[in-house]
Amino acid sequence: MKRLLTICILSPLILLGACDNAHYPNDADYDITAPLPPVGIVSVSLDHAVELRWIENQEPDVAGYNIYASSTLRGRYDRIGTSRSASFIDDGARNGVTYYYAVTVYDYSGNESDLSRDVVYDTPRPEGRNVVLIDRVRDAQRGGYDFSEYRVVHYDTDLTDMYFEMSATNVPYLVVWDDSDIQDMGYTKNLDEISAAPEAGWSTTRDALAIKGHTYVVWTHDNHFAKVRITDISGTSIVFDWAYQVAAGNPELFTGKRHGSGTARARKSGDPHGAH
Repeated sequence: MKRLLTICILSPLILLGACDNAHYPNDADYDITAPLPPVGIVSVSLDHAVELRWIENQEPDVAGYNIYASSTLRGRYDRIGTSRSASFIDDGARNGVTYYYAVTVYDYSGNESDLSRDVVYDTPRPEGRNVVLIDRVRDAQRGGYDFSEYRVVHYDTDLTDMYFEMSATNVPYLVVWDDSDIQDMGYTKNLDEISAAPEAGWSTTRDALAIKGHTYVVWTHDNHFAKVRITDISGTSIVFDWAYQVAAGNPELFTGKRHGSGTARARKSGDPHGAH
């Protein structure tokens, strides 16, 4: 051992690849290359929350992701959390407030990528399940719904956004008043398939045939958007799930796609030189 140690010390260049007992730092100790920024970020509007998903980075040394948020696209992006997987839920978001999100990835050596060039924005909104409306002819007090108050109301009030009615020939309809609009978006597997309010195609008669499994978008008298999906229907009542955007004029009801994108020319927390 003493002879081998002496040779290694005296002839480090000759025996650099031959001294099995010598210790060398791990490759990670020399890694100064940051991973590429994440791509493919999408957001999902939830009730008091926003879910983010993106394409998982393929570098072999990925340790996790940092999630950043801002109140403006080109503002300062502050870190709000971390994730080991390619998803994150911001459960600190408030309904009706728009948030801009970007993501970075870091490796086991502590190298962090730039902010993602995909910057998504989203506005959380309230939602509800299993609301029952009665045919307004049979029970006027339980025939209408007020999305702003999240409650069943009399079918004919200043705040009624939508009501249920059986026609004289027993055909079920969802109806809105003359200062509102409604559109049947067709059959959906769930409420979340409708990402946003449409720009055109509203019913000219201010009503729509009520069909189980169909989702409808309502444009209210005070310039808000809501959607309902009928989960059950009988001769006297319907049951529906709903979502309502509290931000006036904002068509976002669920964002299952990239709603906005662009380069995040902003500063992360602690990065005075900017991310890009």
